Amino acid sequence: MSAKKYTYVWVSFIILLFGILVIPSIVDRFQSNAIVTSDRLSIENNSGPLSYITLNGEKRKVPSFNFYNQDSLLISEKDYANKVFVVEFFFTTCPTICPIMNKNLVYVQEQFANEDRFGIASVSINPVNDTPQVLKEYAQQYGITHLDWHLLSGPLEEVYALANEGFNIFAQQMPNAPGGFEHAGMFALVDKEGYLRSRVDDFGNPIVYYRGAIDYQIGVNDHGETDQISELITDINKLLEE
Repeated sequence: MSAKKYTYVWVSFIILLFGILVIPSIVDRFQSNAIVTSDRLSIENNSGPLSYITLNGEKRKVPSFNFYNQDSLLISEKDYANKVFVVEFFFTTCPTICPIMNKNLVYVQEQFANEDRFGIASVSINPVNDTPQVLKEYAQQYGITHLDWHLLSGPLEEVYALANEGFNIFAQQMPNAPGGFEHAGMFALVDKEGYLRSRVDDFGNPIVYYRGAIDYQIGVNDHGETDQISELITDINKLLEE
């Protein structure tokens, strides 16, 4: 047999071996939606430092804001200086994801009950209804006790600019939505210098936000998505140690 024929035989053998060993695995991953779901958001192996969230090559910081909290105190981003904190957007009459989100954050609060370098900013997207008095009653209802967990309410335009432009977390008035508002059930994590941070997925891309609208006690929703509360707690501790 000529050298050229030997080459064809080896090439054919390698192609056959690839088809036997590799292609079924790829097909199985597509059939199980693993390429879209598990790989893109697989964040179990994250032993390194947290990623910075960037925009046009610049590390993103928390935008300036001035809102009143549940105690009628004016709170700005400066009140979170040198603190690691979580940001959410919610409203008190939300009948769907907000109760789950704040149940999860109460659990997070319990992990850092005695940590004065930690805080939470819960910004209402229905400031017309969510006055300081309403927010105070809501805080009492949910057991919000951490001194640096501020439930915030401010001018409508400023709130929506902060959500949609400042954090890129969707929030909008929608009369046909449950409760009259639509918003993303995500948590943003901010470090002690005011930079947005997150862990990365298996491809090295920052996940940017943490899923907050899945009950940590259940761990998975109807779409097969898992909660990320334990990951959030782990990453808060990482930033506290920096």
